[in-house]
Amino acid sequence: MKLATILAAIAGLILGTAIVAYYGFGAVAEGLVAIGWGGFAVICAYHLVVMAALGIAWYVIAPKGEGNAHTYVFGRLIRDSGSEVLPLSQIGGFIMGARAASLFGITLSVAIATTVVDVTMEVLGQLAYTALGLALLVQFRPDADLIYPVSIGIVIGVAGIIGFVLAQRRGAALIEKLSERIVASWLPANARTHPLQQALDAIYAHRLALAMGFLLHLLGWIANAIEAWIALHFMGVELSLAAVLVIESLLYAIRSVAFAVPNAVGVQEGAYVMLGALFGLPPETALALSLLKRARDLTIGVPALLVWQTIEGRALLRRRAVERETGSMSE
Repeated sequence: MKLATILAAIAGLILGTAIVAYYGFGAVAEGLVAIGWGGFAVICAYHLVVMAALGIAWYVIAPKGEGNAHTYVFGRLIRDSGSEVLPLSQIGGFIMGARAASLFGITLSVAIATTVVDVTMEVLGQLAYTALGLALLVQFRPDADLIYPVSIGIVIGVAGIIGFVLAQRRGAALIEKLSERIVASWLPANARTHPLQQALDAIYAHRLALAMGFLLHLLGWIANAIEAWIALHFMGVELSLAAVLVIESLLYAIRSVAFAVPNAVGVQEGAYVMLGALFGLPPETALALSLLKRARDLTIGVPALLVWQTIEGRALLRRRAVERETGSMSE
């Protein structure tokens, strides 16, 4: 792990702890206790359904014959688990998800190419989600100071994603070099030499599939806000769904800007307090919601990563057995 990532993680952890301590550990704990084990189980189950839908959003853009829906749902589970549980940047989670999906028969070049395009569709969905949240913010809080920075951020985001798509369509060689550098420590050498242009062209040739992927991601973002609204309901806080959608959409926009901070530790907590204040959400409740999400991610992510490592271990043992058998036959 790079020193900058370690320092960012430590700084975020200190910031998050300081924010919780400032508003009182006891007050935050009350919000967590209020949801109860039953409510927590509902939140975890709901989140798994959302993750499955996001896995299908990845699957629908994949070329025919390259894995089934279960392959991409599992890959998505590992992608999110790596990003939210391990001290990695989001890019690390992307690579883990592609690697996990490749264990079920799809080629690594397709796994990488579909990951790149799926992330593109997800970012487009997030931009639409943020624009929806901004429109609601203008309606309910036209005096909010965040309106102009968010508007500028959306314009920059659209320009950035257009440039990224053009790079995929016109500069696959550049993407391949970047992919090779990023995955050098994750993937075998022979996988890093596979060209991506053919896989990218095959994906972008099916525009209806891309539109479906975008729509599923947008619905997934909205479902994320509904999850937070349900959690607040369990805590006894009755906030309108529109208000929660504003908070959640702008929260994830802030998280995207702070993508270099592993798990957005500290950033998420501070953003929740700031955004919640716009709609009268007590800071203690906002922090409890943030910590609830982190507990949810650990509950889902740790077992998922353990399963992935078990599958990886078995695949490694099979490869070694084949290598030994091949070696003995050559002798």
